[in-house]
Amino acid sequence: MRQREIWYAKLNPVKGSEQRGFRPVVIISGNMLNEHLKIVIACPLTSKITNYKGNVMLSPSVENGLHKQSEVLIFHMRSISKDRLVKKIGIISHDELSQLKHGLDDILRY
Repeated sequence: MRQREIWYAKLNPVKGSEQRGFRPVVIISGNMLNEHLKIVIACPLTSKITNYKGNVMLSPSVENGLHKQSEVLIFHMRSISKDRLVKKIGIISHDELSQLKHGLDDILRY
């Protein structure tokens, strides 16, 4: 499990407004953490587009394995057990990761 990879994950059970269900997530944690811990930090994706400032839009491609236009919900980032990750489906580009980092910087700063 590496940074930038997209995996299907089982996010249930959840509390309150957390993203739930079986859905794609993108791993944003660094590879040292990913290699040594039993968790990853991930952002869930949704095909219900809201265009919140800072969220990254992903168009379906061979590389990312998505079938629908998807929005990365960076404000829903969370650490999840690797046991929740079911199947790798693709990877985002370095540019998309950079956009995610800028979005995270914005929501953590303001």
